[in-house]
Amino acid sequence: MLTSHDGSSLVVDRLYDQVRGQNTAVTCFYFDFAARKEQSATCMLGSLVKQIVSGMERIPEEISRAFQEQKKAIGGSGPQLADLVKMLQDITSSQPTFICIDALDECVGVQRVWVLDSLR
Repeated sequence: MLTSHDGSSLVVDRLYDQVRGQNTAVTCFYFDFAARKEQSATCMLGSLVKQIVSGMERIPEEISRAFQEQKKAIGGSGPQLADLVKMLQDITSSQPTFICIDALDECVGVQRVWVLDSLR
């Protein structure tokens, strides 16, 4: 029997196979009921940006600069949600990108709204 996670893994694997050798990114994020408090919209978008950037030959200057600026901020919290949305928009405007989200229903209500709003 396939679980939701297994099914989405098959989708992600298939996408990777189909875009191999092309300038196309495939990213995924799996929400987990057991980690609901740690899985925010900011966490998810940060993960997606990192996945895309890790597959690039060169990290875009604006993304590198944004992360460096946040490291200098008090507490070094990392980019905020609006910053990550902008980064994702910049990256996906220049490169076809598949974004796979699994178990969105496991995301806490208000965070789910922010996730969907951010991906729009």
